[in-house]
Amino acid sequence: MTTTTRQRAGMIPLLVIATAQLMLVLDDSIVNIALPSIQREFGVTAEHLPWVVNAYILAFGALLLLGGRIGDLWGRRRTLQLGIAVFVIASLAGGLGQNVTMLIVARAVQGVGAALTAPNALALIATTFPDRKLRDLALSLYGAMSALGIVVGLLLGGVLTDLLDWRWVFFINIPFGLLVLLGSRTLLAAGRHSGRVGAVGAVLGTGGMVALVYAITRFGEDGFTDPVALVLLAAAAVLLVAFVLTQARSGSPLVPLSLFRDRNRSGAYLTMLLLAVGPMGTFYVVTLYLQQVQQFSPLRTGAAWLPFAAGLVLGAGAAPKLLLKTAPRSVAALGALLSALAAFWFSTITVDTDYWLHLAPAMFVLALGFGLGVLALTQAAVYRVDADKAGIASALLNSAQQIGVALGLAVLAGVAATVTARPEKAALGTGEALVAGYGTALTVAAGVLLAAGLLALTTLSARPATEQDTSEPAGTSTAQGN
Repeated sequence: MTTTTRQRAGMIPLLVIATAQLMLVLDDSIVNIALPSIQREFGVTAEHLPWVVNAYILAFGALLLLGGRIGDLWGRRRTLQLGIAVFVIASLAGGLGQNVTMLIVARAVQGVGAALTAPNALALIATTFPDRKLRDLALSLYGAMSALGIVVGLLLGGVLTDLLDWRWVFFINIPFGLLVLLGSRTLLAAGRHSGRVGAVGAVLGTGGMVALVYAITRFGEDGFTDPVALVLLAAAAVLLVAFVLTQARSGSPLVPLSLFRDRNRSGAYLTMLLLAVGPMGTFYVVTLYLQQVQQFSPLRTGAAWLPFAAGLVLGAGAAPKLLLKTAPRSVAALGALLSALAAFWFSTITVDTDYWLHLAPAMFVLALGFGLGVLALTQAAVYRVDADKAGIASALLNSAQQIGVALGLAVLAGVAATVTARPEKAALGTGEALVAGYGTALTVAAGVLLAAGLLALTTLSARPATEQDTSEPAGTSTAQGN
């Protein structure tokens, strides 16, 4: 088979994986636009409304490790198909929801489906694309979809809510999900591996992740002194320490600790955590600025982020070429530093900052850096992993990104709210007070991204990945099993 023929044959599975990731990430933001309509229809209290969003984030982030391990043991393609099916059914239930309780439950079940799908979609890239050029392209698309889905969610959510009804932000997942299920038959998957999930490890690991993600969510809503969040954080620490101790003694661990012996891989996980804090937290803060200070409508706000989408496309497209010649640490550090520059640029906003001369260029640079960084870190995390650990290695990267997103939202929202509430800022007027809070939060984001760049420089590989490193990637197999 010629190279051209192989590339054409690989386009369908490539689109399947990219669409699956886009659908999962899109759901993080698309429902946000519909919240006011949901609140009006069901009379939802301000206390319960955030859970329409948080239920998804909590289930998704908490179950990623379990979803990755299930894929390693029971078959990645089968696990992905199960995840998509659960996600589609939950989307239908959400669209037909008759009260807020039904919506929250549906969102939590969507998160379960997403946790089964996301790590296995990433692991299947290595299985399905033995050719490095196609594999790097697939990784580029996967990384781009991780952030592009947020922008698409804002745009699509605005259009569907304005022109149709809020229920369509759920129904839109159904045709996408069915197409992914249909196309998933083209994905090659490694055979099942021996072992078991381990009930004790699963309970401790999942419980620890639930407590951690829930604590971060509460910090974002109620501030850093919230007693419930502090108790949850302490519980998460106890559960996760116990989890690590049980994994070290287990013959079939949920998370093989040998994955962390590779400094390059451990550095990729930590850097991804910090990298996700910056751009996603910045996205949240600037979106609030556009709507609350510049008075943009939801639809106009989504359209305003189109330069972000352009930067992602360019960054994700340029990264594979750079990684052929340049060390992953250089590419990841460059991406983090570009994003830090953009966040600092954002931090100089005023009440009447010009969109085209200030905001749009910063959005582009932020996404350019994020696109470069995500692909470099993904390569560092999933290449050269044993076949029976590919799913959990991918899940750890997804978990780092998901926790980073939640942490970024909590920290930057908390900083912005604290600064805005200071008496000397409040005396300036609502607009000036908000800008002061947003500017400080964006400066914090710049600092976090700078730290991510330094971490990448000190932990990631100093040499480019060779064909030997990537010709037998994680999970490579010609088996057509599930």
